[in-house]
This record gives sequence, C-alpha cells and structure tokens, in this order.
Amino acid sequence: MDARTAGSKLSDQPPSLRRWLAAERENGRFYRVAELVTAVVLIVMLVSSFSVLRGGDPGSMLSPPLIALLLVANLIPAIVLMVLLSRRVALRRAERGGLGTGMLHTRLVALFSVIAAVPTVLVAIFASLLFQSALSFWFSDKARGMLENSVQLARGTYDQEVERVALETTTMASDLATKYLPALSLTDPRFAEAFARYQVLPRELSEGIIFTVGEDGVIRTQVLVNPYDRDLAKAVTPAKLAQLNRGKSVVEVSSSDRVGALTRLAYGPNTYLYAARVFDPEFREQMARADDVLDDYQDLITRSRLNQLRFNAALLVGALVIVGLAIFVALRIADRLVRPVGELVNAAGRVEEGDFSTRVPIEKSDDEIGVLAAAFNRMTGRLEEQTGALRAANTQLDTRRAFIEAVLGSVTAGVIALDLDRRILLINRSASALLQHGEAMPEGRTLGEVNPELEEFLCGDKREADVLVQSEHGQRTLAVKRVRYSDGVVLTFDDITDQLADQRRAAWSDIARRIAHEIKNPLTPIQLAAERLQRRYGKEIQSDPETFGRLTETIVRQVGDLRRMVDEFSNFARMPKPVFRDENVHDIARTSLFLHEVAHPGVSFSLEPPAADIRMICDRRQLAQALTNVVKNAVEAIEARRNRGEHHFDGDRVALSIRDSEAQLVMEVTDTGVGLPEERDRLTEPYMTTRVRGTGLGLAIVKKIVEEHGGEIAFLDRSGGGTHVRIAFDKARLALLAAAADTDDADPEPS
Repeated sequence: MDARTAGSKLSDQPPSLRRWLAAERENGRFYRVAELVTAVVLIVMLVSSFSVLRGGDPGSMLSPPLIALLLVANLIPAIVLMVLLSRRVALRRAERGGLGTGMLHTRLVALFSVIAAVPTVLVAIFASLLFQSALSFWFSDKARGMLENSVQLARGTYDQEVERVALETTTMASDLATKYLPALSLTDPRFAEAFARYQVLPRELSEGIIFTVGEDGVIRTQVLVNPYDRDLAKAVTPAKLAQLNRGKSVVEVSSSDRVGALTRLAYGPNTYLYAARVFDPEFREQMARADDVLDDYQDLITRSRLNQLRFNAALLVGALVIVGLAIFVALRIADRLVRPVGELVNAAGRVEEGDFSTRVPIEKSDDEIGVLAAAFNRMTGRLEEQTGALRAANTQLDTRRAFIEAVLGSVTAGVIALDLDRRILLINRSASALLQHGEAMPEGRTLGEVNPELEEFLCGDKREADVLVQSEHGQRTLAVKRVRYSDGVVLTFDDITDQLADQRRAAWSDIARRIAHEIKNPLTPIQLAAERLQRRYGKEIQSDPETFGRLTETIVRQVGDLRRMVDEFSNFARMPKPVFRDENVHDIARTSLFLHEVAHPGVSFSLEPPAADIRMICDRRQLAQALTNVVKNAVEAIEARRNRGEHHFDGDRVALSIRDSEAQLVMEVTDTGVGLPEERDRLTEPYMTTRVRGTGLGLAIVKKIVEEHGGEIAFLDRSGGGTHVRIAFDKARLALLAAAADTDDADPEPS
C-alpha cells in the first residue's frame, strides 16, 4: 500500500479517529502497542504452529500448502517485529547523533525491509513447496497404500483360513452329534474310521481330536486323527476351555505352523472337538517380514517429516537473517544521508518555535540538499522581515476582537453571526445560554443543528418575527431580527416570553374584572326570585309541581355555580398582596389535605412527614389556597381516570411531601390520576382547562401565588403513571420579599 492510498483511507475515517491516530503516532504509543501486538501474534503463531506440528498423525508428512502457510505465518510477524524494533533503534541513533526526528531513518529501514522481505518470502515459499513436492512422490498415499494393501492381502488370507477352519469345526461337531454318535459309540473302531475318512479328511483338515476333560482338569483323548503326533495339552489350555464354558461357540487355537479351532461336542459332559490345518511355516515368516517392511516405511516417513521441518526451519532462519542484514545496511546508509536533512529539520523546528534568525550551514551548494539549505536560509530571512508587521497587525486585531466580545457579552440580547452556509461563526453568552441544551459549544455547527426554529425563520423572507423555540426552561418566545452582510447573516433576538405572559395575565385580569362586574350584579336578584317562586308558588302549582320544583332548583344551583365562577374571576383579578408571617407550613398542608380527605373517603391521602414543625415566611391564607387547588386538581384527575373505567396498580392515592433544607423548602404533590395533557406548558395560563366545568383559573391562581412568594412550580410525570407537581420556595428570597413588604407598610401614604 503506497502513501497516497494509506492517506486516502485515513481521510475516510472520522475526524476524531484521525486525530487520535495522529496523536498516538506522535507520542510513540501507537508503535509500542504495535510492537506488543506483533510480539503477541508471533508467539500465538509459534504456539499454534507447534500445536499443529504435534497434532495429527506423527507418521505422516504435512501437506505442502500447510507447511508453506505455517512458514509465512511465522515469517511475516517476525519480519514486522524486526522492522518495528529497528525503528526504535533508528530513533535512538537519530536522537543521540542529532540527526533530526529519525523519520527518514525509519522510512529507509521500512523500504529496505520490504525490498528484502518480499523476494525472501517468495523464495522461501517456492523452496519449501519444491522440497515437499519431491518428498511427496516417495511418501505419497499411493505408495503407502500399495505397501499396506500387500500386507493386508496376506493378513486377509490368514484371517480367511482361520474363519474357514472355525466353520468346518463347528459344522463337523454338528454332524457328529446328529448323525454318527447316535449310532456308534466313541470306542467303536468304526467311529474312528468314519471320523477320519468322512469328516476330517474331506474338510481338508490336517488333524482332528475328540477329547474329554475330567474333574481333575486332565485331558483324555477319545478319538484321535493326529498324523503329526502333537501334544494336545499344549494346544488346548484351560483358558481356551474357559471361553467355551462362558458361552462362546468356537475358540481359535492357532500356532506358528497351523490354524486350529476348538468347540464343544454335544455328547456327554465336558466333551470337546479340536480340528486344525497345517500350513507352510514360511507363510508366517513372510507375514512378519511384511510387517517389518511396513514398520520401516513408517519410520522413514517419521524421519522425512522431521527433515521436512528442519528444512523449513532453515528457510525461516535464513529469511530472517537476510532481512536483518537489509535492516543493518539501511541503518548505515541512513546515517550518511540523514545528517544534512536532520540539520534542516532541527532548524525548521526552531523556526516553528519562533526563532526566525535560524540559518543552516551549506557544505555543497551544487547538490540538491545545498540548494534546499540556501532556499531555507532565504525563507527564514524573509519570514524574519515580515514577522514584525504581522505582530503589529495581530495586536490591533486582538484589541478589536476583545472589544467586540466585551460588548456582545455585556448585552442581554442574543447575537449570532452566520456565514453563507449558515454555520455559526460567533455567538454571545445570552444566545448560548438560551439555545444550548447541555451540548458542546455551537461554533462551527450549522444553525439547523443548534435550533431548527431559527433555521426555519431564516428560510423565510421576513426581517422580523416572533419565533417559538424549545429551551431547557420550556417553550420560549423570541423577537428575532436579521441583518444580511456580504459574508453571511447576523441574528439578534430578545426573550419576550415573560413580557407576553405578563401582558396576557394583565389582559385576563381586566377581562375577569369586567366579567365579574357585569355578571355578579344580576345573580342575587335571579337567585332570590327563583327561591321566592319556589316558596310562594311551589304548593300552588297543581299541573306539574315536580317539573316546577326541578326547574327552580336548577336555576338556584346554576346561579350558585355562576357565583362561584364570578368569585374565582374576582380572586384572580383582585388578588391581594401577600401578608408574610412566620407560619408552620406542615400545619397548612395538613389542613388542606384534611378538607379533601373528608370530602373524598375513597381516595387515600398521605402527608410526609406525618408530624413536624416546619417554619417558613409566607401568607398562610394564600399558601393554603394554592395547596387546596393543587390537591383538588389531583382528586379530579383520579375521578377522571375512574370515569374512563381505568384502574391504577397503586390505587387511588394523593401524596403530599415537604422537604426542608437550609436554602429551600420543596412541596411535592403526586397522584395516580390520568396524568398531564399534551399542552402541559399552558396549564397555568388563565382559562386553560381540560375539564368540562372548569374555569381554567385554579392553576393560574396557584402560579400567581407561588410567584408572589418568590417560588417556582413545575408539572412533571409521576413514575408509574399520574402527575407530579413540584413547588420550590427560596427562603432567602422570601425573607427579602417580607422585608420589602414591611418597608412598604411602614411608609406613609402620600397626601
């Protein structure tokens, strides 16, 4: 692989991977890891090769491709390890001799190693395959098969003869037991003649003996056909008889010059038949010689495998010696070539550090290195002249940049500078705090990656617009303006979310005040008139008194609902300023829960801690109203879930917990109701409700009370289903609000 291919493949990698590889190569850790990995690979290959060589049949040659593969598998990592170690040697020589960074040393070593290694490996493979091909002819499976088949043929002939004698013996025992012995006794001379003439000789058997074994273990011959005058006790042993007694039908009784068989004769107790066929003793000798030849052949194959391994080991050592000599020559040549280049490298390093007065000596001006040294000296002279001007210009630019950054950092409006590709060039602190979500710095990223809403605004033609964006604090409204310049766009924006919320709250307060004024006055006459009709004419209506009573009750009830609604409008429109006192918050929370616990016995209410004296500066009435509204919403959420026919595994529960610390007091209300709606960000807006009969003012009043107490309210999802409302009060801020309220009360009213 050449440098261009390697560079292109490296450029295809992710930037972080390229930076990591570059850093690892620069500090040398990459090459140390490579040395360790290569050494481990070499050890693994040596162990694997040893395991492969020891495995299998030790009497067979390794296949030429396998031994060549093992040779290459051990040779290549060994060469790579030699090159890596030579790189370390080259770097040390360069460092001690002042020859620059040593990179040229390492490249020359790598080049010479490759030049020497490639043909060496190819020659080693060719020699290994050629040597093994020559041996494979003499130790091929065909030659081995021919020799083994010859031996097996002789053994097969002998085994067939053993089987034939055993078969003839059992057949003869059956004939004697069924045809002869019922008619003639063993002592009858005619039986002996018939036994020899019609049984032993026709079956091509050389001898046959019928004998009995007494209780004393002595063999007694009854009928004998034994022309060789053989001692029967030496052939028939107690072990052979024991095999028959254990149930075996026939037992082989063979010797060096004959094949025999022994079987039981069905005539009286412990009566046996022995028959044998004599053959030429040279047959046995020939079989033994064949076995010896086969053993010698196996020994030869074993020695050939050892020679095969020795030859390939010599090839491996020779290849490593050749590569080692190439590395040694490369180091010697690199020492002569790198010295002038090393001086240039050292001089370039000093220039990189800012020393533009650096010059290199010129030994020979007529070669390429001398020309390069002269050009280097001219370059450093020109750089030294231009450095002063650049430093002055940079100082001026730094001053202007610091001024611009100070101005942008001090303004509250967000400012973002974009290029033509809508990549962020500059962003001030206000914009970063509003748009960031715990991510890395946005410089260099596209605007669409940081905030898609502002990207969508840029796609339009408007110069100014109100844009809704998502931030860590929820949905925010930004008043955005854009200004184009030659190299891109500048966006400026202000967060007007709180301003719009205050405007909406003021508008709703005015509407609530007008509605309360217009509706409250007619309610009392309507209610009194309906009650008067019910009392005065309820008994006089005879046609349909039930309908009359139901209609009047409906009027009274609906007027009561309208009155409660008007009261909520009035409370929202004319919320009095809180009167701050030191109160027991736990007592306020217990009272708020008790009212709902009495009204809803089917819901389980809990307070954590059950009893405590938790003090906080607050308006007792307003805080109780806020907690009552939150608990009321929790109960209504549980009833809504019930109406849907849904059941919660935790049951119907409302839990209120109070956590007090030195800086904060946190009150949390959780329920097992239907959970939060999708428009949870608008829950605290006036007249925003998800219930049919709700006014949408309960949570708006809660938020107003919490804000006037300097606190924060958050609506979260409860783990396992339901709603989790978190109200946090800053004690230090509450103390400041109480002090300010006392100061306002102490000031006299203006006349």
